[in-house]
Amino acid sequence: MYTDPLQWKRIRDSIQSGKRSIRATSRDTGLSRKTIRKMLKYELPPPYGGLPQAELPSTVGSRFWEDLYDIVVAVDRGRAVELLESLSLARSPILSSARARKVVLSVVKGHEPTPREKRRDERIEWIRSVERKRIEPPAWFRDKPILMQKLASGRPTERNRVLTVLAKEEGITGRVICDSLGISRNSVRRYFRAYQNGGEEALFARQRRAHSKSEDQGLKDAVFKTLHEPPSQYGINRTSWTMAHLSSVLRDKGHAACYQVLRTIIKSAGYQWRKARVALTSTDPEYSEKLSKVRAILSELKEDEAFFSIDEFGPFAVKMKPGRMLVPPGEQRIVPQWQKSRGCLILTAALELSGNQVTHFYSTRKNTDEMIRMMDLLLSRYHQRRKLYLSWDAASWHMSKKLQKRIDEHNEQAAALGQPLIALAPLPAGAQFLNVIESVFSGMSRAIIHNSDYPSTDAAKAAIDRYFASRNRQFQLNPRRAGRRIWGKEREPASFSTSNNCKDPRFR
Repeated sequence: MYTDPLQWKRIRDSIQSGKRSIRATSRDTGLSRKTIRKMLKYELPPPYGGLPQAELPSTVGSRFWEDLYDIVVAVDRGRAVELLESLSLARSPILSSARARKVVLSVVKGHEPTPREKRRDERIEWIRSVERKRIEPPAWFRDKPILMQKLASGRPTERNRVLTVLAKEEGITGRVICDSLGISRNSVRRYFRAYQNGGEEALFARQRRAHSKSEDQGLKDAVFKTLHEPPSQYGINRTSWTMAHLSSVLRDKGHAACYQVLRTIIKSAGYQWRKARVALTSTDPEYSEKLSKVRAILSELKEDEAFFSIDEFGPFAVKMKPGRMLVPPGEQRIVPQWQKSRGCLILTAALELSGNQVTHFYSTRKNTDEMIRMMDLLLSRYHQRRKLYLSWDAASWHMSKKLQKRIDEHNEQAAALGQPLIALAPLPAGAQFLNVIESVFSGMSRAIIHNSDYPSTDAAKAAIDRYFASRNRQFQLNPRRAGRRIWGKEREPASFSTSNNCKDPRFR
């Protein structure tokens, strides 16, 4: 054994005297060369970590004296005396233990053990001999493969369980088993009771607590009562709980629990971290009525009718723009905060929902005249339709008297001129998120505005024109209504819904 002091001394003496080499000793004993070099380094078997002799823990010293006492009683008193003298143990602090005094008394004074002590020592020696494979276990034991396998190659705790069962079946008392294996009497009783009730499988079954702390109803009530209160009520400057603060407050309330217990309680109740959903709202008192009107128009839209979502993009300055882009390792794109603008643009556009076509032009400002200009452009382009619905937000120039007068004048002459009628489908005030064209603007901005550095407004206009021309051509070849995914370029689905925010704030 690696912790056997006699083997330790014998190997040290044979190598240090030159009788054997490290390689030959390793081959004969089965010990690794690394272990043998440790034996040459220390006079006594050190604990894990290789502490010097003066720092040996009491458990190692106790095990050493037990082995030495067994030698005194059952093997060779002369060899024990020789070991004591050679290692100069009289100067060791472990001699202060009662076991050490008993060994010294037996060795020096020739104390003879009593018959009871002899029987006890014989049983201890028998248990250790079985553990160290010096003798064969009884026949009944060899018929149990699981016990034999655990005794041969199991972990130390598993071998203790096997030896406890073996010793109890052989009539050895629990006190002797405790002294031999260094375990408590409660462990001896628990191991043997498990074996009697469930056999070999129960003996090695994983031990579980009958009642976990996470199942304590009082602790659960305290946890959720605290979670439902704001942290500021307990002097914590936070708006949400952390595990450290929750544990601290519960400890002050007399419900101490570790983080893992708290996590188990909270998770088993179905709690989880969820980000709050931002509800899209409008302050328009006629929100429901206007929304119902737009939905009714879209649900009953005929083939000779067209519905347009209209809005302006901008104004935006033509200059070097920031944004996300791929860069090589070690390189960082820099955009100056303050730049001289190369011009300013306002884009006015209308999205026809059934054909997914964009009509656009550039404006110098946002006013009623630009809305009339857009109306005239749509009348020219969609002259074959019977009726055109114009939908936009509640901006003042979208709802002006001048615009309404122009629409009324047109509708009076529409039948005579063979032109389509114009009808308004205004969106509720403060409900820009319902304007479907905002989704198209976000996709356009991400594609050709972000990361741009156009030298002039003409260059920026040319890029925007190419974008919408390509987009319109795509949907002419592959017809699809707006409201489904638009071309895979828009950041948000272009669908008319109260739960959909067409306007992506990241690309405006």
